Amino acid sequence: MEIGVLNSLNNGGKCFDHVSQFGLNVCQLVSWDASQATEETAATVVKESKKSKVRVCGMWAGVPGPAKWNFTEGPSTLGLVPPEFRWARIEALKKWADFASWIKAPAIITHCGFIPENPNDPNYAGVVVAIRDVAEHCKKRGVEFWFETGQETPVTVLRTIERVGTGNMGINLDPANLILYGKGNPIDSLDVFGKYVRNIHVKDGFYPTNGDNLGHEVKVGEGKVKFPEFIKKLKEIGFKGELIIEREISGAQQTKDIRETVNNLKKWLAKA
Repeated sequence: MEIGVLNSLNNGGKCFDHVSQFGLNVCQLVSWDASQATEETAATVVKESKKSKVRVCGMWAGVPGPAKWNFTEGPSTLGLVPPEFRWARIEALKKWADFASWIKAPAIITHCGFIPENPNDPNYAGVVVAIRDVAEHCKKRGVEFWFETGQETPVTVLRTIERVGTGNMGINLDPANLILYGKGNPIDSLDVFGKYVRNIHVKDGFYPTNGDNLGHEVKVGEGKVKFPEFIKKLKEIGFKGELIIEREISGAQQTKDIRETVNNLKKWLAKA
C-alpha cells in the first residue's frame, strides 16, 4: 500500500509541488471544473508528473451544479441522482474520462449521490442507467469508474455495481464518509464490497449528532475509523491500492496534519 495525498488540478497542470512537499510519489488529482479536461492540460500533467516523479492513481471528477453536503439538501443536489442535473453531469464525467485516458490514470472517481436504498424506488433505475452510460464511455477509453463512498450504504453500492454490470466499476473507499453520513462501519464494509475497493481516502470523523447535518471531520487518528484495525483488515483481504490522505481544512494546519498522518500511516502499516 503506497501513501499519497489528494492534489488539486491547477496552474494548467503544473501542480505536483503539493505532493512532493510531503516526500510522496502518488496522488489523486481533483477538479470540479470540467473545462480543465483538455488535451493541452493533460499533456502538461503528463510532463509534470514525469518531472516530479509523482504518479496519478485516479482522477477525482467533480460535476457542475449545486452540491449541498447535508441530509436535507444533499439528496436533491448531489451526484447523478437528481434528474434535473443528470445530463450535464454525465457529459462532464465523460470529459473527465477522456482526460483520465490522456494522463494514463486508471479511473475517474466521483460521488454518485444519495442513491436510493430501495431498488424499487422510481428514481433508482434512472440512476443505474446514468452510471452505466458513464461507465461504458470509460470502458471505451480504457479507464474504470469508481464510486467514492459516502451517501450510500455499502449494500446499495454493491447492488448498484452489480446492476450496472459493465465490469469496470470499483470503489474509492472513504471510511470517514461512512461514519460522517451514518451509513456504516468502515471495517465491516469490507466484508460487503471489499473485492471492489481500489483506493482509500485516509480521512477520519465522527457520526452525526442530529438529523440534518453530517458528522464532524477530524485529523486522522482522532475519530471513529480506528485506522490500525482498518489497515489490518485491508491487508487481510489483499488490498494493494493507494492510501490517499484527505484533510478537509486548509492552510498551515492542513499541512501539519498531513505530515503527521504520513508518519502515523507508516507506523500502522508496519504493525498491521
